[in-house]
Amino acid sequence: MGVTLDLSRAVSRAAPTAPNLSGLTRPQLAAALVEAGVVRPEKAKMRASQLWRWIHHYGVTDFAAMTDVAKETRAALAEAFTLARPEVVERQVSRDGTRKWLIRMAPGIEVETVYIPDVGRSGALCVSSQVGCTLNCTFCHTGTQALVRNLTTAEIVAQVQVARDDLDEWPSPKEDRRLSNIVFMGMGEPLYNLDHVAAAIDIIADNEGIAISRRRITVSTSGVVPELTPLGERTQAMLAVSLHATNDALRDQLVPLNRKYPIAELMAAIRAYPGLSNARRVTFEYVMLKGVNDSPAEAKALLNLIKGVPAKINLIPFNPWPGSPYECSDWGTIEKFAAVLNRAGYASPIRTPRGRDILAACGQLKSESEKMRASARRRLAQEASAGAPEA
Repeated sequence: MGVTLDLSRAVSRAAPTAPNLSGLTRPQLAAALVEAGVVRPEKAKMRASQLWRWIHHYGVTDFAAMTDVAKETRAALAEAFTLARPEVVERQVSRDGTRKWLIRMAPGIEVETVYIPDVGRSGALCVSSQVGCTLNCTFCHTGTQALVRNLTTAEIVAQVQVARDDLDEWPSPKEDRRLSNIVFMGMGEPLYNLDHVAAAIDIIADNEGIAISRRRITVSTSGVVPELTPLGERTQAMLAVSLHATNDALRDQLVPLNRKYPIAELMAAIRAYPGLSNARRVTFEYVMLKGVNDSPAEAKALLNLIKGVPAKINLIPFNPWPGSPYECSDWGTIEKFAAVLNRAGYASPIRTPRGRDILAACGQLKSESEKMRASARRRLAQEASAGAPEA
């Protein structure tokens, strides 16, 4: 059993209508201050830098806490803008230390964000870029949910802020930080929301704020080929690709996007990814499905496919979910697959399943939370119907 904490932390509050400064890049922040009449144009850059440090280094959520800003300016800021965090509906902690938050960005707009300790230098935060997904990868439970909409820049950054609130990591630590890596591996396909993802990375990576290096930010894609080069040019983020198969026939089944962008096109775009080198390797994600893609012959085919690409391969034991047509490969089979890759000189760590007891593992996000709330809604409807007077 995992440890479940604070499952009803919802706070009743009206959704703010004022722009949230947390989601603005530096140029956008300066422009917003001028447009709102809070500062004069010649002072905008200086004031934006001042606010930036309060928002992204100290993590303040109240303009009144900005003690080096004039009182009348603070009042004007509070009148025009907000720094409010979104509502944390649920917070769960696994027995292995994994944390999961269900965050309500707006009515009906909820995403899950997961913190995984002992990943990278210290710990990684898995953030979402969309509410739902359009890709329908057949092994992924998250992908069974319909797309609702893209997340805004503020909503992506808010996931990092919520995690840092909970981890007590304000102001931004220089050493021994618990949250050292960001991975865009949550709900959604990041490259279908590249504008907001790129702006969020600019904010998260800024050295005077949250200050997580771009080399510690990884964007995972199922292979939206036309957006790979723009991703590299705009973000300088590390690239991860959900590959899962070595031939088009199988990948068409597992990752339907492959029918639009087949493997040959995908590999050509990966080889052209800006900045790709031995120091900036691409990560290939490969979920291990029993009897489907886990044979030694598939391992050798994978080596042929990625030959010459600076890469590592993350082998992901499949996380079963109700109704899934797949099973996880046997551990011995996964180790034999990894050995083939290792002998060829590729790092191929087997990803330890984390947070399974709170449905925070890869491909599991939000499904159980949706199910629980749907059940509660049905119960309330039944109670209301039973208590209604007869016509």
